[in-house]
Amino acid sequence: MMRALWLTLMLAIAAPTAAQDIRGLEVCTAEKAMERRTGCLQSNVEFLQQAMAKQARETQAKLDAATKDAAAQKAELAALKTAVTKLEHELAELKKPKPEKK
Repeated sequence: MMRALWLTLMLAIAAPTAAQDIRGLEVCTAEKAMERRTGCLQSNVEFLQQAMAKQARETQAKLDAATKDAAAQKAELAALKTAVTKLEHELAELKKPKPEKK
């Protein structure tokens, strides 16, 4: 996660015009004072960390929902297989010749 953050940060520094495509990021190259530039970069890092954490939470929620849905579908499939097996057994019983009464 940290590697992705640094990569994003380096891309933002290398291409300041592209960084403006992300709402909330500031153009830090406009700052002349090193303290202000450092503060600007730290602000961008914090913003990106928050954005990544939010994205991670949303992605995890989607994965959890998909996992839950898959489990429900597996349970339904198992129930259907059981029902089919039962019906096949009943059909086989019905197809058996009945002993004739004398």
